[in-house]
Amino acid sequence: MAERAVAERAGDERSGAERAVTAQSRPVTGRPARRRRTSRSRWALRLVAVGYVGILVALPVGLVLWRAVDQGAGAFVDAVSGPEAMAAFRLTAIVAGSAVVINTVFGVGAALLLARYQFRGRRLMDLLIDLPISVSPIIVGLALILAFGWTTGWFGPALQDAGVQLIFATPGMVLATAFVSLPLVVREVLPVLTETGLEQDQAARSLGANAVQRFRRITLPTIKWALAYGVVLSVARALGEFGAVRVVSGNVGGQTQTVTLLVDERAEQFEPGAYQLSVVLIAVAALSIVIISIIRPREQSEK
Repeated sequence: MAERAVAERAGDERSGAERAVTAQSRPVTGRPARRRRTSRSRWALRLVAVGYVGILVALPVGLVLWRAVDQGAGAFVDAVSGPEAMAAFRLTAIVAGSAVVINTVFGVGAALLLARYQFRGRRLMDLLIDLPISVSPIIVGLALILAFGWTTGWFGPALQDAGVQLIFATPGMVLATAFVSLPLVVREVLPVLTETGLEQDQAARSLGANAVQRFRRITLPTIKWALAYGVVLSVARALGEFGAVRVVSGNVGGQTQTVTLLVDERAEQFEPGAYQLSVVLIAVAALSIVIISIIRPREQSEK
Protein backbone atom coordinates (compact mmCIF):
# COMPACT_ATOMS: atom_id res chain seq x y z
CA MET A 1 0.00 0.00 0.00
CA ALA A 2 2.81 2.39 0.89
CA GLU A 3 4.58 1.68 -2.39
CA ARG A 4 1.33 2.32 -4.27
CA ALA A 5 0.81 5.66 -2.50
CA VAL A 6 4.38 6.74 -3.30
CA ALA A 7 3.88 5.80 -6.94
CA GLU A 8 0.64 7.73 -7.15
CA ARG A 9 2.26 10.81 -5.52
CA ALA A 10 5.19 10.64 -7.96
CA GLY A 11 2.69 10.40 -10.80
CA ASP A 12 0.82 13.46 -9.58
CA GLU A 13 4.09 15.43 -9.33
CA ARG A 14 5.11 14.43 -12.85
CA SER A 15 1.72 15.36 -14.23
CA GLY A 16 1.92 18.74 -12.42
CA ALA A 17 5.36 19.42 -13.86
CA GLU A 18 4.14 18.41 -17.30
CA ARG A 19 1.17 20.79 -17.00
CA ALA A 20 3.52 23.60 -15.98
CA VAL A 21 5.84 22.92 -18.93
CA THR A 22 2.86 22.75 -21.23
CA ALA A 23 1.50 26.02 -19.90
CA GLN A 24 4.88 27.74 -20.37
CA SER A 25 5.31 26.42 -23.89
CA ARG A 26 1.75 27.32 -24.86
CA PRO A 27 1.68 30.45 -27.10
CA VAL A 28 0.15 33.45 -25.34
CA THR A 29 -2.03 35.21 -27.82
CA GLY A 30 -3.36 38.10 -25.62
CA ARG A 31 -0.04 39.53 -24.35
CA PRO A 32 1.35 40.93 -27.65
CA ALA A 33 -2.01 42.57 -28.30
CA ARG A 34 -1.91 44.27 -24.88
CA ARG A 35 1.67 45.34 -25.55
CA ARG A 36 0.66 46.85 -28.85
CA ARG A 37 -2.22 48.71 -27.21
CA THR A 38 0.09 49.97 -24.42
CA SER A 39 2.68 51.09 -26.96
CA ARG A 40 0.05 52.93 -28.99
CA SER A 41 -1.33 54.62 -25.86
CA ARG A 42 2.17 55.65 -24.81
CA TRP A 43 2.94 57.13 -28.19
CA ALA A 44 -0.42 58.88 -28.29
CA LEU A 45 0.21 60.47 -24.89
CA ARG A 46 3.68 61.53 -26.00
CA LEU A 47 2.29 63.05 -29.16
CA VAL A 48 -0.37 64.99 -27.25
CA ALA A 49 2.07 66.21 -24.58
CA VAL A 50 4.80 67.22 -27.03
CA GLY A 51 2.29 68.86 -29.36
CA TYR A 52 0.67 70.80 -26.54
CA VAL A 53 3.98 72.07 -25.15
CA GLY A 54 5.26 72.78 -28.62
CA ILE A 55 2.27 74.85 -29.71
CA LEU A 56 1.70 76.58 -26.39
CA VAL A 57 5.30 77.21 -25.29
CA ALA A 58 8.00 76.39 -27.81
CA LEU A 59 6.40 78.00 -30.87
CA PRO A 60 5.63 81.44 -29.30
CA VAL A 61 8.99 81.59 -27.55
CA GLY A 62 10.73 80.56 -30.76
CA LEU A 63 8.96 83.32 -32.68
CA VAL A 64 10.07 85.88 -30.09
CA LEU A 65 13.65 84.65 -30.40
CA TRP A 66 13.46 84.82 -34.17
CA ARG A 67 12.07 88.38 -34.15
CA ALA A 68 14.74 89.44 -31.64
CA VAL A 69 17.66 88.36 -33.81
CA ASP A 70 16.01 89.07 -37.14
CA GLN A 71 17.41 92.59 -37.35
CA GLY A 72 20.97 91.62 -36.54
CA ALA A 73 23.32 91.69 -33.58
CA GLY A 74 23.79 95.47 -33.73
CA ALA A 75 20.09 96.17 -33.31
CA PHE A 76 19.95 93.64 -30.49
CA VAL A 77 22.81 95.29 -28.58
CA ASP A 78 21.36 98.77 -29.09
CA ALA A 79 17.95 97.67 -27.84
CA VAL A 80 19.22 96.12 -24.61
CA SER A 81 21.94 98.67 -23.80
CA GLY A 82 20.08 101.99 -24.10
CA PRO A 83 19.56 104.25 -21.05
CA GLU A 84 15.93 103.26 -20.57
CA ALA A 85 16.75 99.58 -20.88
CA MET A 86 19.66 99.78 -18.43
CA ALA A 87 17.50 101.67 -15.89
CA ALA A 88 14.79 99.04 -16.31
CA PHE A 89 17.28 96.21 -15.84
CA ARG A 90 18.67 97.80 -12.66
CA LEU A 91 15.20 98.32 -11.19
CA THR A 92 14.14 94.79 -12.15
CA ALA A 93 17.21 93.36 -10.44
CA ILE A 94 16.48 95.38 -7.27
CA VAL A 95 12.80 94.47 -7.18
CA ALA A 96 13.26 90.80 -8.03
CA GLY A 97 16.27 90.36 -5.72
CA SER A 98 14.50 91.99 -2.77
CA ALA A 99 11.33 89.97 -3.31
CA VAL A 100 13.28 86.71 -3.56
CA VAL A 101 15.17 87.44 -0.32
CA ILE A 102 11.89 88.21 1.47
CA ASN A 103 10.21 85.09 0.14
CA THR A 104 13.21 82.89 0.94
CA VAL A 105 13.26 83.95 4.60
CA PHE A 106 9.49 83.84 4.97
CA GLY A 107 9.15 80.67 2.91
CA VAL A 108 11.58 78.64 5.00
CA GLY A 109 10.03 79.95 8.21
CA ALA A 110 6.49 79.22 7.05
CA ALA A 111 7.46 75.73 5.87
CA LEU A 112 9.09 74.95 9.23
CA LEU A 113 6.01 76.23 11.05
CA LEU A 114 3.59 74.15 8.96
CA ALA A 115 5.71 71.00 8.98
CA ARG A 116 6.70 70.85 12.64
CA TYR A 117 3.97 72.53 14.67
CA GLN A 118 0.26 72.05 15.19
CA PHE A 119 -1.65 75.23 16.01
CA ARG A 120 -5.06 76.80 15.57
CA GLY A 121 -5.41 78.29 12.10
CA ARG A 122 -2.71 76.08 10.58
CA ARG A 123 -4.97 74.85 7.79
CA LEU A 124 -6.12 78.40 7.02
CA MET A 125 -2.52 79.55 6.79
CA ASP A 126 -1.75 76.63 4.48
CA LEU A 127 -4.60 77.70 2.20
CA LEU A 128 -3.68 81.40 2.27
CA ILE A 129 -0.15 80.64 1.10
CA ASP A 130 -1.61 79.33 -2.17
CA LEU A 131 -3.86 82.36 -2.62
CA PRO A 132 -1.38 84.39 -4.73
CA ILE A 133 -1.47 81.64 -7.36
CA SER A 134 -5.22 81.89 -7.83
CA VAL A 135 -5.65 85.66 -7.52
CA SER A 136 -5.10 87.90 -10.54
CA PRO A 137 -1.99 90.12 -10.19
CA ILE A 138 -4.14 93.12 -11.13
CA ILE A 139 -6.28 92.48 -8.06
CA VAL A 140 -3.12 92.17 -5.97
CA GLY A 141 -2.04 95.62 -7.13
CA LEU A 142 -5.41 97.16 -6.33
CA ALA A 143 -5.41 95.52 -2.90
CA LEU A 144 -1.98 96.93 -2.13
CA ILE A 145 -3.14 100.41 -3.13
CA LEU A 146 -6.17 100.09 -0.83
CA ALA A 147 -3.91 99.02 2.02
CA PHE A 148 -0.83 101.24 1.60
CA GLY A 149 -1.82 104.10 -0.73
CA TRP A 150 -1.08 107.57 0.64
CA THR A 151 -4.50 109.07 -0.10
CA THR A 152 -6.89 106.10 -0.11
CA GLY A 153 -4.96 103.38 1.74
CA TRP A 154 -5.85 101.99 5.13
CA PHE A 155 -2.34 102.73 6.41
CA GLY A 156 -1.99 105.78 4.16
CA PRO A 157 -2.17 108.53 6.84
CA ALA A 158 0.30 106.74 9.11
CA LEU A 159 2.73 106.15 6.24
CA GLN A 160 2.39 109.75 5.11
CA ASP A 161 3.13 111.04 8.61
CA ALA A 162 6.20 108.82 8.74
CA GLY A 163 7.32 109.99 5.29
CA VAL A 164 7.23 106.46 3.87
CA GLN A 165 5.92 106.03 0.31
CA LEU A 166 5.22 102.46 -0.74
CA ILE A 167 2.82 102.83 -3.64
CA PHE A 168 4.17 104.30 -6.89
CA ALA A 169 7.68 103.65 -5.57
CA THR A 170 10.16 100.78 -5.41
CA PRO A 171 8.97 99.40 -2.01
CA GLY A 172 5.47 98.92 -3.36
CA MET A 173 6.84 97.10 -6.40
CA VAL A 174 8.85 94.83 -4.11
CA LEU A 175 5.72 94.07 -2.07
CA ALA A 176 3.71 93.26 -5.20
CA THR A 177 6.42 90.97 -6.56
CA ALA A 178 6.88 89.24 -3.21
CA PHE A 179 3.12 88.66 -3.02
CA VAL A 180 2.77 86.95 -6.38
CA SER A 181 5.86 84.75 -5.89
CA LEU A 182 5.14 83.91 -2.26
CA PRO A 183 4.12 80.20 -2.58
CA LEU A 184 7.08 79.03 -4.67
CA VAL A 185 9.65 78.58 -1.90
CA VAL A 186 7.12 77.25 0.61
CA ARG A 187 5.73 74.63 -1.75
CA GLU A 188 9.21 73.35 -2.61
CA VAL A 189 10.51 73.15 0.97
CA LEU A 190 7.41 71.98 2.84
CA PRO A 191 7.16 68.45 1.31
CA VAL A 192 10.83 67.78 2.10
CA LEU A 193 10.41 68.81 5.73
CA THR A 194 7.22 66.76 6.05
CA GLU A 195 8.90 63.67 4.63
CA THR A 196 12.01 64.08 6.81
CA GLY A 197 10.08 64.23 10.06
CA LEU A 198 11.27 65.34 13.47
CA GLU A 199 13.51 62.46 14.55
CA GLN A 200 16.85 64.02 13.65
CA ASP A 201 15.87 67.40 15.05
CA GLN A 202 14.70 65.87 18.32
CA ALA A 203 17.87 63.79 18.61
CA ALA A 204 20.03 66.89 18.11
CA ARG A 205 17.95 68.76 20.68
CA SER A 206 18.44 65.96 23.19
CA LEU A 207 22.19 66.26 22.67
CA GLY A 208 22.09 69.95 23.54
CA ALA A 209 22.05 71.62 20.09
CA ASN A 210 20.30 74.98 19.99
CA ALA A 211 17.88 76.12 17.29
CA VAL A 212 20.53 77.78 15.13
CA GLN A 213 22.81 74.74 15.26
CA ARG A 214 19.94 72.39 14.40
CA PHE A 215 18.90 74.54 11.47
CA ARG A 216 22.44 74.94 10.12
CA ARG A 217 23.56 71.34 10.52
CA ILE A 218 20.34 69.35 10.03
CA THR A 219 17.55 71.33 8.43
CA LEU A 220 19.50 73.36 5.88
CA PRO A 221 21.42 70.39 4.38
CA THR A 222 18.13 68.53 4.11
CA ILE A 223 16.23 71.26 2.28
CA LYS A 224 19.07 72.87 0.35
CA TRP A 225 18.09 71.61 -3.11
CA ALA A 226 14.40 72.16 -2.59
CA LEU A 227 15.22 75.65 -1.35
CA ALA A 228 17.52 76.29 -4.31
CA TYR A 229 14.83 75.19 -6.76
CA GLY A 230 12.23 77.34 -5.02
CA VAL A 231 14.55 80.34 -5.15
CA VAL A 232 15.15 79.83 -8.87
CA LEU A 233 11.42 79.60 -9.53
CA SER A 234 10.91 82.77 -7.48
CA VAL A 235 13.57 84.57 -9.49
CA ALA A 236 11.95 83.53 -12.76
CA ARG A 237 8.50 84.55 -11.53
CA ALA A 238 9.76 87.87 -10.14
CA LEU A 239 11.56 88.77 -13.35
CA GLY A 240 8.41 88.25 -15.38
CA GLU A 241 5.90 89.89 -13.05
CA PHE A 242 3.79 92.49 -14.83
CA GLY A 243 0.21 93.00 -13.62
CA ALA A 244 0.65 93.82 -9.94
CA VAL A 245 3.82 95.84 -10.59
CA ARG A 246 2.08 97.86 -13.30
CA VAL A 247 -0.70 98.87 -10.90
CA VAL A 248 1.51 99.92 -7.99
CA SER A 249 4.46 101.37 -9.92
CA GLY A 250 2.97 104.20 -11.96
CA ASN A 251 5.15 103.04 -14.90
CA VAL A 252 7.40 106.11 -15.05
CA GLY A 253 10.28 105.57 -17.47
CA GLY A 254 13.68 105.57 -15.79
CA GLN A 255 12.14 105.61 -12.29
CA THR A 256 9.49 102.95 -11.71
CA GLN A 257 9.60 101.02 -14.96
CA THR A 258 10.81 97.44 -14.92
CA VAL A 259 11.80 95.48 -18.01
CA THR A 260 8.38 93.90 -18.41
CA LEU A 261 6.73 97.32 -18.27
CA LEU A 262 9.22 98.66 -20.82
CA VAL A 263 8.50 95.69 -23.10
CA ASP A 264 4.78 96.38 -22.86
CA GLU A 265 5.26 100.07 -23.61
CA ARG A 266 7.43 99.45 -26.66
CA ALA A 267 5.09 96.77 -27.97
CA GLU A 268 2.06 99.04 -27.65
CA GLN A 269 3.81 101.97 -29.31
CA PHE A 270 5.47 99.79 -32.00
CA GLU A 271 8.92 100.91 -30.88
CA PRO A 272 11.92 98.64 -31.48
CA GLY A 273 13.39 96.67 -28.62
CA ALA A 274 10.42 94.77 -27.19
CA TYR A 275 11.52 91.40 -28.55
CA GLN A 276 15.16 91.91 -27.64
CA LEU A 277 14.33 92.81 -24.04
CA SER A 278 11.97 89.85 -23.84
CA VAL A 279 14.73 87.53 -24.97
CA VAL A 280 17.00 88.73 -22.16
CA LEU A 281 14.32 87.97 -19.57
CA ILE A 282 13.63 84.57 -21.10
CA ALA A 283 17.34 83.75 -21.22
CA VAL A 284 17.95 84.64 -17.57
CA ALA A 285 14.96 82.66 -16.32
CA ALA A 286 15.62 79.66 -18.56
CA LEU A 287 19.34 79.61 -17.74
CA SER A 288 18.61 79.61 -14.00
CA ILE A 289 16.21 76.69 -14.30
CA VAL A 290 18.54 74.72 -16.56
CA ILE A 291 21.51 75.18 -14.23
CA ILE A 292 19.61 74.08 -11.13
CA SER A 293 18.09 71.15 -13.03
CA ILE A 294 21.54 69.98 -14.11
CA ILE A 295 23.14 70.37 -10.69
CA ARG A 296 20.31 68.85 -8.65
CA PRO A 297 20.39 65.28 -10.09
CA ARG A 298 24.17 65.21 -9.68
CA GLU A 299 23.78 65.94 -5.99
CA GLN A 300 21.11 63.24 -5.64
CA SER A 301 23.26 60.69 -7.43
CA GLU A 302 26.18 61.39 -5.12
CA LYS A 303 24.12 60.42 -2.05
